Amino acid sequence: MSDTMRTEGVRRRRAAVLGSPIAHSLSPVLHRAAYRELGLADWSYDRFEVDEEALPGFFAELDDEWAGLSLTMPLKRAVIPLLDGISETATSVEAVNTVVFTEDGRRVGDNTDIPGMVAALRERGIEQVDSAAILGAGATASSALAALARVCTGEVVAYVRSEARAAEMRQWGERLDVEVRTADWADAEQALRAPLVIATTPAGTTDALAAAVPERPATLFDVLYDPWPTALAARWSMYGGAVVSGLDLLVHQAVLQVEQMTGRRPAPVDVMRKAGEHALEAR
Repeated sequence: MSDTMRTEGVRRRRAAVLGSPIAHSLSPVLHRAAYRELGLADWSYDRFEVDEEALPGFFAELDDEWAGLSLTMPLKRAVIPLLDGISETATSVEAVNTVVFTEDGRRVGDNTDIPGMVAALRERGIEQVDSAAILGAGATASSALAALARVCTGEVVAYVRSEARAAEMRQWGERLDVEVRTADWADAEQALRAPLVIATTPAGTTDALAAAVPERPATLFDVLYDPWPTALAARWSMYGGAVVSGLDLLVHQAVLQVEQMTGRRPAPVDVMRKAGEHALEAR
């Protein structure tokens, strides 16, 4: 390490979020807020535009200043061959969003999205439900199923647009030991009566469902955070239902990343959330 990277003998530590596209990521805001609150003045957190093709080269340039990486799409599976090992949680969905560089030089992958979802639900008092519905069937939906394996005691109905997607969700259900039934997206309004609805679809996809929100909705977990609120979340809140947002998920998964990378616990969840809220308000 060069002399410019040392201050009075303090070892600089680095972390970053990688993905493509990455300019929108709130991860630097959340992690930097945590570092400030924890007094980690020698830590930095950046963002890098990295796609699947560039990922091996990026890894090859990393030195011992690096403590960890956050990964977003399309890198969550592409990174696995570059690692020395991954956690059971990451293995369960074949997706890594966190890499920690250990003192002995190993690169270990984990998935904090799944426990982050569980923590976000528990923060709103959702410890257990007897059934649930998932809107969508992409990568986030598999993480939602893994979270529901810890929260839901009964059937999960996944509303999807194609039989291929339906087959994927049923396979994930078998793998994660979750009872999954699939239904056509045309019937997605029925999902809104479930005790817990997890919307995993891109922006705008669920807007048409807002008019079908029941008079006494239960809990909606919408994984989007920008723009916020979604039409569905706004109507849900108006009718008195509980809403868990994508920012809640982002904060809780980042809390776990900060704790793993820095070794400092607990990470300042409230400080991180406020930093995220302020950043979104400024957009």
